[in-house]
Amino acid sequence: MKADKIIKNAKIFTADKNQPMATALAVKDGKFVYVGNDDGIATYEGEVTDVGGKFIMPSILDTHVHVTSSIGFEYADLGVRFDCDGKQGALDFMSNYIKENPGLSRYRFMMEQKCLKGEILTKEDLDAICPNSELVLLEGECHSNWVNSKVLERHGINDDTPDPVPGLSYFVRIDGHVTGNSFESASWPFLFDGVELNDEKIEGPLSRLIDYCVHTGVSVLFDAGFPEHEKIHERIYQQLRKMDQEGRLPVYIDGSYMLTNPSKTKQALEELKRFNREYNTEHLKVHTLKIFMDGTQKIHTAAMVTPYEDTHETGFTTFDAEGLAEVLKQLNDMGMDFHAHTVGERASRIVLDAVELAKKELGDSFRVRVTCAHLEIQDDADMDRFAKLGVIANFTPWWHAGDPKLLSPLLGMERASKMFRCKTIWDSGALVTWSSDNVAYVDFMNWSPFLGMEVGMTRQRTDKTRVPEYSRTVAVYPPINEKMSVEEMILGYTINGAKQLGIEGSKGSIEIGKDADFLVFDNDLLTAEHEGFSYNKPTEVYFGGKKVN
Repeated sequence: MKADKIIKNAKIFTADKNQPMATALAVKDGKFVYVGNDDGIATYEGEVTDVGGKFIMPSILDTHVHVTSSIGFEYADLGVRFDCDGKQGALDFMSNYIKENPGLSRYRFMMEQKCLKGEILTKEDLDAICPNSELVLLEGECHSNWVNSKVLERHGINDDTPDPVPGLSYFVRIDGHVTGNSFESASWPFLFDGVELNDEKIEGPLSRLIDYCVHTGVSVLFDAGFPEHEKIHERIYQQLRKMDQEGRLPVYIDGSYMLTNPSKTKQALEELKRFNREYNTEHLKVHTLKIFMDGTQKIHTAAMVTPYEDTHETGFTTFDAEGLAEVLKQLNDMGMDFHAHTVGERASRIVLDAVELAKKELGDSFRVRVTCAHLEIQDDADMDRFAKLGVIANFTPWWHAGDPKLLSPLLGMERASKMFRCKTIWDSGALVTWSSDNVAYVDFMNWSPFLGMEVGMTRQRTDKTRVPEYSRTVAVYPPINEKMSVEEMILGYTINGAKQLGIEGSKGSIEIGKDADFLVFDNDLLTAEHEGFSYNKPTEVYFGGKKVN
């Protein structure tokens, strides 16, 4: 049999549980037609490449990134970042900056919420230092902000404006009056004020993304959406579709439609159907509803089972279990999938509860692929429920480092030392996948799957890790027994990711009949040092049997 490409004398990690390792492969018409040993390859005709024992693995699937919102951040003005000591320090810094830069129509700044030390900053405070221009002060994670009256007026927000999700996405009020401080989806419309995109502005960053992918070996991205900016989100999908139709999109984009407000559920499901029809090319598909179930721990919007140590509150979620179960049943009827932002332990518990309710009613006919992303903290009672209910656990492993003391004021030291328990969930039999969850292209350093693999294995970022110096850590993040093996990291980035997206029939492993997406390394990843693993990079990248790098 003739083949387009024949490789022998390789060390091939296939990610196929039925044949984990091989030494030879053959490709024809973009598909694997042989995977096995060197003797078996003799029946294939074609040019043979002896790779001298080099390591080969399937291409990478990054199953939670932000393709579209990253383009928004490309052009967003995040403002002047500063630190301060209390409310007056913040006001002084911004006031001085405005005096030194007079006459601007819009001023933007960024600081961490903790800089206020619990003090309340209001629109009246901001109006006093900036009465004639717009002022937006972003919180460090961009999940909250403070604005002055001019910004509220332009967006039509007043005391009667309803909160999108009371307790989670809301406008802070005092005595019924909006203060200018808002959280989560209530705050996101301010984030990208002034961003206008045309084809050129969209295609430039997308070209950089594709270049990163083809040189790093990432053949599939799951786009986790662009909250509260549906028009920009779709505008970018239009450009991706055009690029694919013109043969300029070698990377498979698995898209989503995002829902942040339960009152828009019907609209979101209809839009998901439309996206599924209209954005359906060879390398672009949309079949997933993405929901922000909660927020972040730093600003107390992550939903907890056990209250926060400092506020004694538990946070809120976008849906309760019964409401989410109804959404899942509708997705089931549509043949669509579900993906949720779940940072806090109660957010993922509600997803698990909703799946349990839906399965109880629908039985074996329930076929929605349900994924919980981030999973920073889990309650012990829920650790084995992912496997029992078939819910996919998606972690962002490059986060799995740091100092638990930083979160101990919020969680207490015991809970802060039980974060990111991916190994326990893996060992329970659940499907675990890995992702980078980045929202800005910049230099793509944090997007690297090899950084994710390193931190997943070491739970620290040392001076050997390919990260900026300020991002390094000095100790292993507990629990130490949550470290993953290199094989588990590779599986989570390959076949497990393909199963999450429902494309395991064509992607994720080196098997006969699948797309010939594979990577060649000079370094043997299975025996490589874990510290410094982030510096690995494939020397050759093949998508559909063609070398792309």
